[in-house]
Amino acid sequence: MTKKILIPSNLTQFKERYYYKTELTELCRCLRLPTTGTKAELNSYVEQYLSGTPVSEIKAKRPLIRKKLLTADQIKLDTKIVGSGFAFNSEARKFFAAYFGVEKFSFKKEMAIVKRKAEQENNTKMTVSDLIEFSLHLRDNKKQLAAVSEEKTYQWNNFVRDFFLDPVTAQYTDRLKVAALLWKYVKKTKQQKKYSTILLEMYAAEVEEYLKLK
Repeated sequence: MTKKILIPSNLTQFKERYYYKTELTELCRCLRLPTTGTKAELNSYVEQYLSGTPVSEIKAKRPLIRKKLLTADQIKLDTKIVGSGFAFNSEARKFFAAYFGVEKFSFKKEMAIVKRKAEQENNTKMTVSDLIEFSLHLRDNKKQLAAVSEEKTYQWNNFVRDFFLDPVTAQYTDRLKVAALLWKYVKKTKQQKKYSTILLEMYAAEVEEYLKLK
């Protein structure tokens, strides 16, 4: 039986709760909003709705366009990112592997962010060359990367990263399990969805069994 999704009554209530992408998709479906896109995009649809924007005016940021996909030999540096049939697939990996002179190529987060932004803004001028240049710039600019809205959706990843960076957590045997337990409680509260050492004190009883024996 599928768990019924809780529909927030206002924007504050929505922002106080952590939603998984599957929950956001279901929430958008219930509210008759667009259900396709990234987690950040789904968040924006709900926020617009709860801010008073009529459903009829909330459109998908990246409309689905069916076009024949380009092969590796058809992709050039001046190929347009939007509307050309360019996609992040095995053919694009072949192109980038040849361009960077590597045996295997994997798409990086920065490249995905740049491509997604171009699609959201329907930027028909951005080329593959621009994609490479902008993603490399974003990679080297950590402050700018952190400010990208898509980055803000990686709350769990950031929580775990900060947990493992805290030397105090070395006292636990299964650190990932402890992080998951803390996260379970934090995501249900109204506090910021960030890790801090104080959480170990707040939920000491819940994680006590994972303490290393002295």
